[in-house]
Amino acid sequence: MSELIEKRELLDSAGIVRALKRMAHEIVERNATVGDVVLVGIRTAGVPLAERLAGFIADAAVSRPRRAPSTSRSIATTCSKAAQARGRHHHAAAHTIVGRTIILVDDVLYTGRTIRAALDALMDYGRPRAVQLAVLVDRGHRELPIQPDYVGLKVETTRNQSVKVILDGATARC
Repeated sequence: MSELIEKRELLDSAGIVRALKRMAHEIVERNATVGDVVLVGIRTAGVPLAERLAGFIADAAVSRPRRAPSTSRSIATTCSKAAQARGRHHHAAAHTIVGRTIILVDDVLYTGRTIRAALDALMDYGRPRAVQLAVLVDRGHRELPIQPDYVGLKVETTRNQSVKVILDGATARC
């Protein structure tokens, strides 16, 4: 007996842009000095999302000059999802992380294990002032006490279902 596979699009490209712009405004509102914020994209889909989010944060910060410096210094780095890859991260340096607000960016938050591994890897570079979490899709079913600070879309799923984010250059959908 074959199992029925239901596919549906939760967000199209325009929906993802709207969600990221809303998240960017929330980040600017919550962080008085956006120049102290470092975006860390979790490989693989979190990296392009962090890069897009950085652009939207820069745009939102310009529209709120009293809340953010004129030059917003946001960078996207990567942490490996695999725990065995600790110590082999790209573009991250201790001077970039110590005393700064780090925003981990990922596409889908599920059990929380990937975020836990990214936090472990991040601490190898020093102690940030704060760590926040931004995810495009929160699908629930946490196994660890991890909650996102910024969410593009919250979706109720069963453990048998999955959510896939597809980022193709200028287009995206999930």
